[in-house]
Amino acid sequence: MAQTPQDLKVAILGAGMGGLTCALALAKEGFKHIDVYENAHDLGFVGAGIQLAPNMARVLDRLGVWKAIEAEAVNITSTSVRVGASDTELAHVPLDYIHETFGYPHMTGHRSSLANGLYQGCLKHPDQIRFHFATTASDVSFGPKSSFTATPRDTPEQSYRVEVDVLLACDGIKSQTRVTMLELLKIEAGVKDTQQSAYRIMIHKDQVKDDPELLELINGNRVSRWIGEKRHIIAYPVSNNTIYNLSTTQPDTHFAAATNATYTTRGDKSAMLDVFGDFCPMVQRMLNYVPDGEVCEWKLRVHEPLPTWVHETVALVGDACHPTLPHLNQGAAQAIEDGGVIGVVLSKLPDTTPASIHKALKVYEKVRKERAYTLVELAAASGRTLHLGDGAAKEERDRQFAAFRSGKGPVPDKWADADVQKMVYGVDTTQIALDRFDELFASA
Repeated sequence: MAQTPQDLKVAILGAGMGGLTCALALAKEGFKHIDVYENAHDLGFVGAGIQLAPNMARVLDRLGVWKAIEAEAVNITSTSVRVGASDTELAHVPLDYIHETFGYPHMTGHRSSLANGLYQGCLKHPDQIRFHFATTASDVSFGPKSSFTATPRDTPEQSYRVEVDVLLACDGIKSQTRVTMLELLKIEAGVKDTQQSAYRIMIHKDQVKDDPELLELINGNRVSRWIGEKRHIIAYPVSNNTIYNLSTTQPDTHFAAATNATYTTRGDKSAMLDVFGDFCPMVQRMLNYVPDGEVCEWKLRVHEPLPTWVHETVALVGDACHPTLPHLNQGAAQAIEDGGVIGVVLSKLPDTTPASIHKALKVYEKVRKERAYTLVELAAASGRTLHLGDGAAKEERDRQFAAFRSGKGPVPDKWADADVQKMVYGVDTTQIALDRFDELFASA
């Protein structure tokens, strides 16, 4: 048995935001044996823009990596909700107050900058964190000592069994660990098809040097959302105002025959333009900057809430247990909150028995589960509101926007609502874990 919590052998499956944060948080707490298994040959640092909310920044700052990420980000000072067809503004919400209220600004950045910042933080602990790239993890076994088979992708015949004290499954929405856990516990909780998909587009500043209207958007500090029937586009500058990021959500019409394992498909530019064909000329110009042959469409899926995230000495993390729609911009932030809390609960173990490890992981679940699922549902609700079609429901939404403009009600876009922001940005889950560990551990 390990002498101290820091002597425990911890395996992390997946080097996404949750996995990297878990590794760094544990290293900061002095854990000596942290192994990260990642299917990809390297992190690649691809992806599109991402919103860097204060609740995310708070965790990253504690881990010593926020300043480098912040240096490449854009400080957002307002958001504008607009009619897609006319570009008429439905709501304008100043966001300057966020920094003073929550201790950190609301920023936007490139996903690669966030991932790289976390990865560089991990690389500062080479004696504690070891990365195993191009290695798949399968056949997870749950018990006092959890185990799995690690298979090098380039030499699959050299697969080997790994046994650890703690297994953290950060293996994403297609998590095989989750599937195995649910089968073992005889729990049915499948992936839910949202009937929505998304295009993600990045426009570089040099592409629009002759378009003053788009240059103003790239050089600005505003998040813009254009909404239409069952569709919307959210856009903002990233990478020190050198790139304009667009993310769309629209009805899914291209995945009907896809298997459950398929999440992306090669898109067609003309089809994308048709989807937003009734949006304003400026939006049309933005979408036209996407090169032919480089249109990808992502299927948006979530899965049913799970009754538990923990079995024996294994815990699910991030999208493996609470994938969310993008309408609150909290997917990565919630995975990062998971990692911050896991660092706390494992460091506060009173002993290193499997029973205590299980109870500590249940504390993580208690701190994070209700909050994560509340935000998952809020994101879905915001999407439903923004995507209303014609008729009485849309009229009611537009009435709510009008009431907001006259100071008589909340903004229907949940992400921009001050009360929602307080609930999302004002909660420090790492501090809750620190303050309430003994109480929650005793009742686990």
